[in-house]
Amino acid sequence: MKYLRSFGRFWWDFVVGDDWRVAAALAGALTLTWLLEHEGVSAWWLLPLAVAAILAGSVWSETQR
Repeated sequence: MKYLRSFGRFWWDFVVGDDWRVAAALAGALTLTWLLEHEGVSAWWLLPLAVAAILAGSVWSETQR
């Protein structure tokens, strides 16, 4: 059980890291891209724009502290 807990904590720290809001926004962008593609909309452009916006928002947020 110790190894399973350690494995889970590693992946949590790797994916979420220092800011859970960035991880949540990225999960939302991935979900939205998948939903649009599933409906037949060509949404390949959405993910790069979302990542750029998330990065810019994160940097701006950190500089305001």
